[in-house]
Amino acid sequence: MSERSPIPLILTAIGSVIGTVLVLWYYGYLYLSRPEDALLLNDYTMLKTVPGEDYRVSLSPSSQVAQCIDGVLVLFDTEQKGLTGVLVDKRKRAVRCMGQETSPVERP
Repeated sequence: MSERSPIPLILTAIGSVIGTVLVLWYYGYLYLSRPEDALLLNDYTMLKTVPGEDYRVSLSPSSQVAQCIDGVLVLFDTEQKGLTGVLVDKRKRAVRCMGQETSPVERP
């Protein structure tokens, strides 16, 4: 019996992985995010409101707008068009919201 060279099998496997990644990226199933595409969760702080105590906030508005969509708090960035995200806690659980819910089609 003659031994087969493993080189063609290795090259085929590498080519298949590269081809799969390229096809997934082309059709939008794979997205390579950039640092400027993300808003860090630690940029936000919750101010606890206690009856009878004052708290101060800036008069200038944030560049993010929050909206309740399907019971989840969704943030839209007004400076970087197309940048949206769901507010999550440190365990990656979505922050829920109550009140008027809007359809996912409507945006501010």
